[in-house]
Amino acid sequence: MTVGEICNREVIVIQRDETIQEAAKLMRQYHVGAVIVVDKHKDRSVPVGIVTDRDLVVEILATELDEAVITVGDIMAPEVFTVKENTATYEAIEFMRRKTIRRLPIVDEAGELVGILTLDDALQLLSEQFLDLAKLVRYEQKKEIRHRP
Repeated sequence: MTVGEICNREVIVIQRDETIQEAAKLMRQYHVGAVIVVDKHKDRSVPVGIVTDRDLVVEILATELDEAVITVGDIMAPEVFTVKENTATYEAIEFMRRKTIRRLPIVDEAGELVGILTLDDALQLLSEQFLDLAKLVRYEQKKEIRHRP
């Protein structure tokens, strides 16, 4: 299974010249913990950064900076990690672990943003797979009892 098959295709994006106040409003409106910063290139949205709720607290609120004048570009993570949508899910999760990131933008072959995989998404997927395996074990035990009393 590829990461493109399981990622969330509804990504909340913002451009780097928007205020962090606008980023916070988007996070609240869409109930997300991060927005992906994109640059527009010929009608394509290319991820160039990420701003998280933690960034807002640690970089702005804790330092008492004016959130109305600071832009997303001022505080976004300096490097954004992405994987292509044809990457195997296991590889994407392993990549997240190696880079110690909770959110992974997914891009197409041209580098355009097509989705996002979050730690929550990965945990949900893995827990569903473990539940399926547990059901298989239980089914096999019942089958054994029925066929070999």
